[in-house]
Amino acid sequence: MNKKNILTKSEKEIAIMIEGGRKLAEVKKRLAESVEIGGNAKNIEDVATDLIEKNGGKPSFRMVPNYSWATCVNINEGVVHGIPRPEIVFKKGDVVSVDVGLFYKGFHTDTSFTVGLGVSAEMEKFLETGKKALSMAISATKAGGRIYDISQAIETTLVSQGYHAVSALIGHGVGRELHEEPQIPGFTQGERGDSPIIPIGATLAIEVIYTMGSPNIMVGRDGWTIYMRDGKISALYEDTVAVTKEGTILLT
Repeated sequence: MNKKNILTKSEKEIAIMIEGGRKLAEVKKRLAESVEIGGNAKNIEDVATDLIEKNGGKPSFRMVPNYSWATCVNINEGVVHGIPRPEIVFKKGDVVSVDVGLFYKGFHTDTSFTVGLGVSAEMEKFLETGKKALSMAISATKAGGRIYDISQAIETTLVSQGYHAVSALIGHGVGRELHEEPQIPGFTQGERGDSPIIPIGATLAIEVIYTMGSPNIMVGRDGWTIYMRDGKISALYEDTVAVTKEGTILLT
């Protein structure tokens, strides 16, 4: 487990992130409604760009070196970092994952979701398990607790249904930078007592990135899109939270 210090935010800074997170939650809701059979990834990108600008923010992902898009859109065995191209057309039975970040008044918030388009009962169970894993992870995020607790909540929920976290892809701190300390795996490693303690003022992007098959990944020809090597279906769910004196606040 990475032992570097967890960056914390002041009450004023968290208030800004609450505002930005509220705006990003609105964007996420509209994007989820825009994922439909016959639609395409470029349309998702266009909707996100328009809404982020109307909300007075900037796309976080366009601030990543060499990445020129506001969203990452993936389908089925594609898990993260998918370029939102118009030729990615959504079909019945597809599992579509969308990742989006918003930079507002100096701070990033980050979120993602997955939508099944006319999928089977087995696939619905897979997606519901990811949602539950994220909910359990957020519930485990408490001041004085440890990052291990978040990882354990994700791992226990996924493994109980026969699924696996993608070990190469993890959650992270978020704030002035899109990716800050700490690293937040979707699986446990080492001893709980060696894991970083969660302080008041921590702002975390908790991610459930998981698959129906092997966790091994590969990078596509575009140099960005990451796929499951065995071609099995993957999904992701992510929210940004802030740990305060009053408790943990869901921002997105």
